[in-house]
Amino acid sequence: MLLYIFFLLSLFLTFIDNGSAGITSAFIRTQFPSVDIPLENEVLSVPNGYNAPQQVHITQGDYDGEAVIISWVTADEPGSSEVRYGLSEGKYDVTVEGTLNNYTFYKYESGYIHQCLITGLQYDTKYYYEIGKGDSARKFWFETPPKVDPDASYKFGIIGDLGQTYNSLSTLQHYMASGAKSVLFVGDLSYADRYQYNDVGVRWDTFGRLVEQSTAYQPWTWSAGNHEIEYFPSMGEEVPFRSFLSRYPTPYRASKSSNPLWYAIRRASAHIIVLSSYSPFVKYTPQWHWLKQEFKKVNREKTPWLIVLMHVPIYNSNAAHFMEGESMRSAYERWFVKYKVDVIFAGHVHAYERSYRISNIHYNVSGGDAYPVPDKAAPIYITVGDGGNSEGLASRFRDPQPEYSAFREASYGHSTLDIKNRTHAIYHWNRNDDGNNITTDSFTLHNQYWGSGLRRRKLNKNHLNSVISKRPFTAQF
Repeated sequence: MLLYIFFLLSLFLTFIDNGSAGITSAFIRTQFPSVDIPLENEVLSVPNGYNAPQQVHITQGDYDGEAVIISWVTADEPGSSEVRYGLSEGKYDVTVEGTLNNYTFYKYESGYIHQCLITGLQYDTKYYYEIGKGDSARKFWFETPPKVDPDASYKFGIIGDLGQTYNSLSTLQHYMASGAKSVLFVGDLSYADRYQYNDVGVRWDTFGRLVEQSTAYQPWTWSAGNHEIEYFPSMGEEVPFRSFLSRYPTPYRASKSSNPLWYAIRRASAHIIVLSSYSPFVKYTPQWHWLKQEFKKVNREKTPWLIVLMHVPIYNSNAAHFMEGESMRSAYERWFVKYKVDVIFAGHVHAYERSYRISNIHYNVSGGDAYPVPDKAAPIYITVGDGGNSEGLASRFRDPQPEYSAFREASYGHSTLDIKNRTHAIYHWNRNDDGNNITTDSFTLHNQYWGSGLRRRKLNKNHLNSVISKRPFTAQF
């Protein structure tokens, strides 16, 4: 009887999965102009107190979620690089010393950038931490993920191309109300490169203060976009990614990567791979070699959900940045299909789009299908470059809508991926253009590894009963 109920539930969820097909939304944004928030606005303000820590943000600090890297800036003097933390608010049993650095960009001199790695944390635990000294000390908290386990439930947010406009603030606030535990960020953070000279550094500072309301409490998994490159020979700045790499550390060494721009982490039941669209990635390059080995390390028995982040979308039917991801597609798409990646999130295009499961791996210069075809082993490709940046929306989609495109809309928003167990996750894209959080596109994501009939039969009756009873699907899905 229980197996029969589970069968009917699977049919129902499959029906949901195939909804919202081939739609180009006609929604038109009416509010919030795409201009950066003024420097004097309170959401960009410097915290009270002499040399008070600011721009606080955390990210996962190891491979499996037992460590965090806490980063912050002091503006007036170096101050302390200590993090004091514990299991009770105001009671900090452990002190860890971090590192200190700064950098210059044109004639801008950054504040003192502190980065502190905290290891040996307990899973599924809330920690309280304090940074700074005396009256300028500031207090925050964070929660660690559950232990890596195939049925660990976890809710991710996905944001891209955020910037620091009023639309950006709307996206951030709506995300914070979503109940998600961590952000997967698909590149283009501050858009400081739209400024010149010293204002580039200033706008990195304001971005850090804007997002602190979330990043100080939740780990954000960072990937870099084109706006992080900051190649300005006219200003004497020819080292790519200087600001980004100085400010936003990643745990790349934990996954044996040679570069902080590409790396992997495991979190709850997900294996997350971060790729760099603007670093060499063709055959025999360091990123290619690393990804080849990382895919071999993926164990779907422990982390069933395989997620890839990149900045430039591989499949995109918008006139903006059309086919810019073609070279990475030709380099990596066969691997994405071979290893049955569940979903690939990208940004870059300032709109939203979701694909069906399709691939274009059968074509070569001498034959084969020269267009995408349905492929059950392929990922779903989702573009979420709609965080709110000052360049505005990419509103010109190509017509007619390609057969591989399931849903597309030029609006600002964010996504969530709510992993329920090893077989199912609930995905939502939430439009926030009118100041309201509106679920506009949603579906049930079936795991590529455990969703197959053969592996589903491996789940015994007791396991099925525990999955259904502990994590019931409700009417909102």
